[in-house]
Order: sequence, then C-alpha cells, then structure tokens
Amino acid sequence: MKFNAVFKKVPEGYIGFVEELPGANTQGKTLEETRANLREAIELTLAANRALAEEDIAELQDVIREPISVHL
Repeated sequence: MKFNAVFKKVPEGYIGFVEELPGANTQGKTLEETRANLREAIELTLAANRALAEEDIAELQDVIREPISVHL
C-alpha cells in the first residue's frame, strides 16, 4: 500500500500525517523518527479500523468480504 505522508517542521521537531488515512498522525524530534512513527501509526490505524469493522459485521448475515484494489 502506498499513502501520501505529509511532514511539517515545528519548534519541537516534526509532525506527520497521512492524507488518505484520518487518525494516522504522529510527531518526532527528527524527520527520520517521525517517518518511523508514522509507519507505526499507519499499521495501528489500519489494525484498529479492521477490528472495528469485524465487530460490526460479526452479527450480520450473508456478508460478502473480498479484497479490492484501486489505482489512483
């Protein structure tokens, strides 16, 4: 998966977020630290979203679940 990461220099270091993934944001003292933190934030956000979706569909009947790809 590829996302667009945005980094901004602030007095404390850097902040970073992913344009396409609300909730995936972080901060760090260096740009390298912020990049690493953002990768972890992406993984955690996707895992949390998947867990919430699985809870929602667990009670539903006749659910079709399949991979989907999009190219932008």
